[in-house]
Amino acid sequence: MTTITVIGAGSTSFGENTLSALLRSKKMKGSTLRLVDRNPQSLDIVHRLAKQLNKEWDSKFKITAYAHHKDALKDTNFVVSAIEVGAREELWKSDFEIPLKYGVRQPYAENGGPGGFAHAARNVKPVLEIVRDMEQACPDAWFINFTNPMVRICDLVNRHSKIKAVGLCHQIYMGYCMVGVALAKDLGIQVPEDLEGMHVDILQHPLQHMVMDQTVPLVDIRAAGINHFSWIISVHDKRTGEDLYPLLKKRFFELDEKFEPLTRRVFQDFGLLPVPGDTHLCEYLPWMSDPVAKPWEKFNIRLYDWEMMAGLRDFSLDRLNEMANGNMTIESLLETDSEGALEMIENIALAGNHYHLAANLSNVGQIANLPLGAPVETPIHVNGAGIHPVHVGPLPEPIAELCRREIMVAQLSVDAAVEGSYEKALQCLLLDPVIHDMDTAKNILHDYLKVYKEHLPQFHK
Repeated sequence: MTTITVIGAGSTSFGENTLSALLRSKKMKGSTLRLVDRNPQSLDIVHRLAKQLNKEWDSKFKITAYAHHKDALKDTNFVVSAIEVGAREELWKSDFEIPLKYGVRQPYAENGGPGGFAHAARNVKPVLEIVRDMEQACPDAWFINFTNPMVRICDLVNRHSKIKAVGLCHQIYMGYCMVGVALAKDLGIQVPEDLEGMHVDILQHPLQHMVMDQTVPLVDIRAAGINHFSWIISVHDKRTGEDLYPLLKKRFFELDEKFEPLTRRVFQDFGLLPVPGDTHLCEYLPWMSDPVAKPWEKFNIRLYDWEMMAGLRDFSLDRLNEMANGNMTIESLLETDSEGALEMIENIALAGNHYHLAANLSNVGQIANLPLGAPVETPIHVNGAGIHPVHVGPLPEPIAELCRREIMVAQLSVDAAVEGSYEKALQCLLLDPVIHDMDTAKNILHDYLKVYKEHLPQFHK
């Protein structure tokens, strides 16, 4: 039977989604599940929850827990990684605030911009350690990545190890939500009046899901690009095969101008609808950090609520603990989605046949005018022979150029973090579309390396 090792298992989103989806799977019944987390409290909660679900659902999994990944890797078939270094929200807020001292207001600071460099650099060392240990303990295993920045972490594994890797993200469903809103009257989709947009707001999530759940059965979307920066290249009615893109282009611009205004403007100027919604889209564009124009005000770009999300993380862990103790019903875990991990594992391990809407693989030509070897996001097919990208041809050249620049920035940040290279780290920031001054890039890098010395020892040899 299949052996699955989950690293970062104490993540509340993992406990809620991937863990419960794996243990509910009839096909994976009797498999081995190894849970790894450096945080003993989180690991204990998720381990007890896993045993509780295993018993309740008669899953017959063999479940063990480990403080270090090295003890859990031997003969593993799949490694699911959901790690994050440090206090996630606290560090993210710091990534945003340090450049503010030098007049650089990042749009979001998670995956792109100087914050994308700092975020990736902190995660490079532990991820590289994992895949290097996999090369010794389980060289044929698949590495399934959920850690952000997705492009940079996948690039790290692809170029600096021999391990097969796939990156999974649910952002494609933001595209489905926007298409559903635009074509609501044409497709008979009910849109909640309170739905404001795709921004990260916990109160908006149920409303977004209401639209997505209605749209996915009706519409086939094909998107391509890089993670959090992909573009809808075709939209078809699943029932009739009709090309809906001409209608989408008409209907989207009939929506209220306050609905995803940045997406609206980019769609208008570049001719394709970007998938991620304004909050992620803004990270990769060179027009979103000008202190004079203040585009974040013009496009109503909302910051991540670090304090609220940190509190929500603690609340979610407490909730999982109550489930593990048997004090709260596990009924809510009966409908969870693994965000693709289960589909990868089931169909590779059991020689299935699955089409997945979006995943990140090394470019072998599936996007013809992006660099070979770069991590790109397209639809994929999964079967017993592995994971295979769907070839989508070239992107429009102006869009490809935006993606190419981000790919180069990402690869420089990865190489800088692997090598401890100050020169490549500086070049990464100088090429980033958020930075407009050479001395500012130096000052931000200096502060990042000083403040995060504990997390970035490779730069302080």
